[in-house]
Amino acid sequence: MDTLHTNSMSLREPALKSAQEPSSNKQAAGSVTKRLGNELMGLMMSSSPGISAFPKSDANLFDWVGTIEGVAGTVYEDLKYKISIHFPSNYPFVAPVIRFETPCYHPNVDLHGNICLDILKDKWSAVYSVTTILLSLQSLLGEPNNDSPLNTEAADLWSNQEEFKEQVLRHYQPIAADD
Repeated sequence: MDTLHTNSMSLREPALKSAQEPSSNKQAAGSVTKRLGNELMGLMMSSSPGISAFPKSDANLFDWVGTIEGVAGTVYEDLKYKISIHFPSNYPFVAPVIRFETPCYHPNVDLHGNICLDILKDKWSAVYSVTTILLSLQSLLGEPNNDSPLNTEAADLWSNQEEFKEQVLRHYQPIAADD
């Protein structure tokens, strides 16, 4: 009888473990959701000009849309760029995936909107926030890293700001009013 009881208990153990795993996933998702909610509040309270981001819908805090305005005195001055932000389920331990949705002619942005920025890759840290990322992207617009270009043509042209500005404006498409 003891053998039967022991065997039936060991058969149940994997079921108990798998039943616990979704709970830990829910807890992890809950902590990510809480973190994103706090970051959203921080961003809304921020006085940083030229940046904004919000979830695409109330039902999903993992997909956001943001805007970055070019800084005065740069070739991007008076231009506004739409970006998409996707947070992985293990955020903030893994960086979000961010792309320019508005075409952006830039040495560190490819033709598909992918971005080469160290803090979104190998220099990522869980202490970074959405605000930090947006400010870094805004800064990157006026101060590209030409040593690590995704768009080599743009990197080569960067030294001639007049021609570069022409290319920026040629590629730029204003954000529609309903976006």
